[in-house]
Amino acid sequence: MGALDVVVVVAAVAVIGGLGWYFFGPRRAGSARLEDGVQRVDVVVRGGYSPNLIKVRQGTPLELVFDRQESGECTSRVVFPDLHVSAGLPAHTRTTVRLSPDTPGTFGFACGMNMIHGTLLVEPDGRPESAAPPPAADRAGAAAGGAPAAPVERSAAEAEAADVAERRAEIADLTRRVATGAVLTAPVLFAVMAHELFGAAWVPEWMLNHWLQLALITPVMFYTGWPIHVTGWLALRHRSADMNSLITLGTSAAYGYSLLVTLAPGLLPQDVREVYYEAVGVILTLILLGRLLEARAKAGTGEAIRSLLGLQARTARVVRDGTESEIPVEDVTVGDEIVIRPGEKIPVDAEVLSGSSAVDESMVTGEPMPVTKRAGDTVIGATVNTTGSLRVRAAKVGSDTMLAQIIRLVQAAQASKAPIQRLADAVSAYFVPAVIAIAVATFAVWFTVGPAPALTLALVSAVAVLIIACPCALGLATPLSVMVGTGKGAQAGILIRSAEALETAHKLDTVVLDKTGTVTAGKPVLTDVHTADGADGTELLRLVAAAEEPSEHPLGQAVVAGTRERGVTSPTDSVSDFDSVTGQGVRATVDGHAVLVGSPRLLAGAGIDTGALSTEAARLSAEGKTPVLVGIDGRPAGVLAVADTVKDDSADAIAALQRLGIEVVMLTGDNARTAAAIAAQVGIGRVLAEVLPEHKADEIRRLQAEGRTVGMVGDGINDAPALAAADVGLAIGTGTDVAIEAADVTLISGSLTGVVTAVSLSRATMRNIKQNLFFALVYNAIGVPLAAGALYPLWGIRLSPIIAAGAMALSSLSVVTNASRLRRWRPAPLPHGAPARVEPRVETTADRPHPSAGREHGASDSAGTARQVVDPVCGMRIDPRDAAEHRMTDAGEYFFCSAHCAAAFDADPSRYTATRDDARESR
Repeated sequence: MGALDVVVVVAAVAVIGGLGWYFFGPRRAGSARLEDGVQRVDVVVRGGYSPNLIKVRQGTPLELVFDRQESGECTSRVVFPDLHVSAGLPAHTRTTVRLSPDTPGTFGFACGMNMIHGTLLVEPDGRPESAAPPPAADRAGAAAGGAPAAPVERSAAEAEAADVAERRAEIADLTRRVATGAVLTAPVLFAVMAHELFGAAWVPEWMLNHWLQLALITPVMFYTGWPIHVTGWLALRHRSADMNSLITLGTSAAYGYSLLVTLAPGLLPQDVREVYYEAVGVILTLILLGRLLEARAKAGTGEAIRSLLGLQARTARVVRDGTESEIPVEDVTVGDEIVIRPGEKIPVDAEVLSGSSAVDESMVTGEPMPVTKRAGDTVIGATVNTTGSLRVRAAKVGSDTMLAQIIRLVQAAQASKAPIQRLADAVSAYFVPAVIAIAVATFAVWFTVGPAPALTLALVSAVAVLIIACPCALGLATPLSVMVGTGKGAQAGILIRSAEALETAHKLDTVVLDKTGTVTAGKPVLTDVHTADGADGTELLRLVAAAEEPSEHPLGQAVVAGTRERGVTSPTDSVSDFDSVTGQGVRATVDGHAVLVGSPRLLAGAGIDTGALSTEAARLSAEGKTPVLVGIDGRPAGVLAVADTVKDDSADAIAALQRLGIEVVMLTGDNARTAAAIAAQVGIGRVLAEVLPEHKADEIRRLQAEGRTVGMVGDGINDAPALAAADVGLAIGTGTDVAIEAADVTLISGSLTGVVTAVSLSRATMRNIKQNLFFALVYNAIGVPLAAGALYPLWGIRLSPIIAAGAMALSSLSVVTNASRLRRWRPAPLPHGAPARVEPRVETTADRPHPSAGREHGASDSAGTARQVVDPVCGMRIDPRDAAEHRMTDAGEYFFCSAHCAAAFDADPSRYTATRDDARESR
């Protein structure tokens, strides 16, 4: 080894050591200054963040003023994934991002595509210290454009419009640069390739002239490659590096060496006077072409937000002071009366005052069938009124509407970071410095041990290593897929709060369903009509509905509503002598007939033999329904059944979950018999029944202790502890009362179909992310050693920098294209058919004792068996754990099915306490 070789090796070692200190050594932190009780920090965005380490104090509001002094989509957004904050940064504008640093710790932030990074260090409690002025780099950057503009805050619509405008400007700019590069590089590339393939005779000597090539490629270097060089060198100045840094180092080395050969060839030996102008031109043009294709492909990944914003109505027809006028939707206030004609969008969340119409809510809930709306119902802004006219009163406007909540939630989810991203973050943090070190080492190795001309081989190999490495693909792999996946969920009526929830959902092997309001509709309906003589039940319904009309008991109202739905008209005007018998039912005279509706005790007290009805009543009771006996004119007339019915698609959704390999478990406070009946209807094989609300979370943890990954589906309010305990909580939402804060995922439509869609979407998104990471990691793992010359000693294969540039551009483009492919994902239709016949395995509190079991108010007897009591006001039999309200008196404790019954009891307790012994029964 000669002296020059030793110098090169020593220099390489020194450079690699210096790189380690430069990229990973201590950094100066930018501190906040305290102004009017608010911490403020100015951050210049130009090829990186300056400062990129920000130190603030806990507990004092923080304002980060990002002064973005460049354009291009890469830095057009800043994301704080751990804080679920995302903000657009318009080009050449100052934008304020407000945070509440309530928790000490280290929080990373990055540009939208994860290419440049910064760190926010929140120090523990203490009085915020007034910090020094911003670093000189910040002051210079802020002053470059004169007086700084006022910070900008934008609505979601304004932010998206600005993003679209900037993306279009970037695409136009890239198109011009690529066209320029292609036109100027083509003759140089043609001359070099023809000379190598066919010899000097095929190419005029003047086309190979170094000065001509210099004249053609210099504009490519400094115009076509300008966005790369500016960002790349600035990133290096900020002691960080990205893909642009690698490309600018490689092309600058190749261009500088070629320039030296052109200007002063005598300084170099004859055998190494080779220029690489064609490589510089092709590399920069290919990289910009790949970036152009990326920009076009990425333009579609944000379509979810744009489509949601496009749903908003622009105007509303408001009635004020008796005058109807059309105003911008932004001017609508809470309480305004709005007229909505057929075919118009509903402008804001509202309550229907009058009219009836079918409303298409598919754009918000994902449910294709229109929903009929009548007076008293709620309607959601951005849905479409289809058939009739409605007059509504505005309930929520502006940022309080359901659509605004959806947009905010989608933006927050897209700003979060999936756990799988930690792999890419860990790799990318060291990737670029490692690649630069490998390039230096490659140059040193081939310069010292390579064949002649060693300098040429060393230079080409080092440049190829710099060019082929692609941290961009790693950075894009996860955020793009998360952006598309959460957007697709929103379009299907599924609101995913974070990328972590989206990732975890694909691991679910057990889904626990609350019964009431989740599997079932949550309100009693009339299900069966059986007459004693087998005759048509129309007359029976007519008389019973009339007798129940004055009653406010839920069972009575269910009978009245069921009668109307069957088209039977009840003679309400001919009702007399109405009386509600506590704990038993009602009696009344209808059209001259003495009608009794209620329990066997009511009929037996009137001397009516109920033996003929008992068999049918027992059958209905075994099915989990509540039998209501009817006696007319002293004779048994029939049996009606009222039950909380299963939702239309529950069985199909449960079957679909089971086909996905997920075990479905029902969790309910109902008694074992009712729970088993419902479970059998929908094909659920395991039931956890008679569970107190406060113990539902314990049941979730019990399943997790079995090694399961559990998803809990509930109403998002009563089941909040269980939703929080589950690996993924899925809240059933209806109308505008979506319990967004109660769960990781909210199903707007209230249908279990959304659970199937959420799991399927999660699996599709995770497949997509893993494919992206595979493309990125495998490409780099293979490409970098090839470029370094790993195959040269064996087969003499050397990777040209031109081929490396094409492969690098293809790598990023493959990741973007694959992520965009997720946009074509659609939820599969549910399979229809009868559910599989199963005999549910029912577990009760007696099977799963809790420390506090049996100590609840009237919840169980000494054996731990759940009990039922009778509401003393209306006589409805209820489980104490499901009671709407309860009262403790000197005579004992009373439970009520509704607030109305509790209010009646409070008005005259003595009327009901005397009948306590009759009103309270064991199951």
